[in-house]
Amino acid sequence: MKPWPAIAAARAHDSDARTPFKLAQPGAAAWLVGSVARTHLRALQRWPQWLHADAHGVTLHCAPAARADALAAMHDTLRRDGLIVAWRDEPFTLFTVDGRDTGVAIERAAARFWGSLTLGAHCNGYVADARGRPAQLWIARRSFTKATDPGKLDNLVGGGVPKGQSPRDTVVREAWEEAGLEPPQMRALARGRVIELLRDIPEGLQREWIHVYDLALPAGVTPRNQDGEVAEFELHPLPHALALAASDAMTVDASLVTLDFALRHRLLGDDAALAAAAAPLFAGQAA
Repeated sequence: MKPWPAIAAARAHDSDARTPFKLAQPGAAAWLVGSVARTHLRALQRWPQWLHADAHGVTLHCAPAARADALAAMHDTLRRDGLIVAWRDEPFTLFTVDGRDTGVAIERAAARFWGSLTLGAHCNGYVADARGRPAQLWIARRSFTKATDPGKLDNLVGGGVPKGQSPRDTVVREAWEEAGLEPPQMRALARGRVIELLRDIPEGLQREWIHVYDLALPAGVTPRNQDGEVAEFELHPLPHALALAASDAMTVDASLVTLDFALRHRLLGDDAALAAAAAPLFAGQAA
């Protein structure tokens, strides 16, 4: 099988178009927390009291206790300017690029502007055959009113990890909101790997670690959306589901989550070339 388009899309990034974004640390080296589009430097030079912004990078230099308020004030203006889009009113942790918690919370949509790390959590829902092997895969179609990727195919469950939740917590919460699955039905949740994305998107830069989970569902269980974010669910025979995931019908995130599932369960045969192409994206190991 040829490499899936999502593999290349996961690392489609022009690093020359962006400049580092750092947090100054009193008496220590600044923390690297992301990157900013060079075309946005002029907009950021409006706040010299908080930011030092030039061709070499952008540094937030205000006192640690003032960071959250400074960022919130800038985000309000950047939103009005149309530079931060798809506003969610959802706080996300501001991490360093290597995953350390900076102690600051930011608006979820602003993470793409700053190119800062976000966490995602997705779940492959499947039905097994009599031998326990995956035979069918549940695929969701995103609502046509979603702010990102409307109408595209998706995993059974998926979402961003907000401040204060673990990836597993997020999957369990989203399982009810998106698929009507109760927490007791999630007890068999199994970990997959962690997928690292670094790709340019219309909103900015997606720097994300997606935590993958699998869930075997009984044959008689049908997911039912609760929050209006899923247009429909369909149960596909495995070959058809994998063909959809290998095309551009799925979101990039969901395609890679499905690929991780397929590789771990050896559903694609001994495709060493495909496994090698995908290997740089997998930061974690299968459970």
